[in-house]
Amino acid sequence: MRINAPPRRVKGRAAVAVVLTALLTGACTAERPHRALPVSEQGRSDLIHAAEQVLVGRCLRARGAAGPPPRQEVLFGTGPAELSIRLATGYTVRAHTDGCLAEAQRYLYGDQARWFRAEVTVNNLRPEARAELREDAAYRAALARRDACADHDTACVRASGLEQLRTKLEPARLARVRAAHRDDLTTYDRLRDRAVQRAAGLLAGRPPEKGTPSP
Repeated sequence: MRINAPPRRVKGRAAVAVVLTALLTGACTAERPHRALPVSEQGRSDLIHAAEQVLVGRCLRARGAAGPPPRQEVLFGTGPAELSIRLATGYTVRAHTDGCLAEAQRYLYGDQARWFRAEVTVNNLRPEARAELREDAAYRAALARRDACADHDTACVRASGLEQLRTKLEPARLARVRAAHRDDLTTYDRLRDRAVQRAAGLLAGRPPEKGTPSP
């Protein structure tokens, strides 16, 4: 995934590559017994990520690019990014469709483009809400006071009142932003449910480590 500036909620390539480098060597394991699907969001995320790492590992090995470290162009794709979305915060997020990460996402979510749009949008709802806070005059004044503080002057930052005002104003803004993106949230939940099911099936009974399973 490529961005023209670093949005707060999108992980960079380097972080993904480090995780994959550490875990690819453990991708070849014995079959796991059937287990109940996780209920918590963290548990669901962990299950999806574990399956994604298995799929990416298979893809990298099939393409002769497992490393370590894995070859970045094979992991993330090459050339101009095929997927792109401009956020309300002004950032543009891009992703390729030809890398091993994209291949894993297609297996898990079924439609990589729809998942890309939904995930990026949902993960940036809070930054969008905070960007809207700048419409409030009191918030802008508190932000200016905070920005005038010297580095590491925590007393000055507290005195600016910015955090207290953000805590007061943000819930209503976030609720409005979520309502505006109801369709994206519905798509996000639906595709995550699919990915959890696909991940559980993959990890409960892995086929032999030869190539990448087709969706």
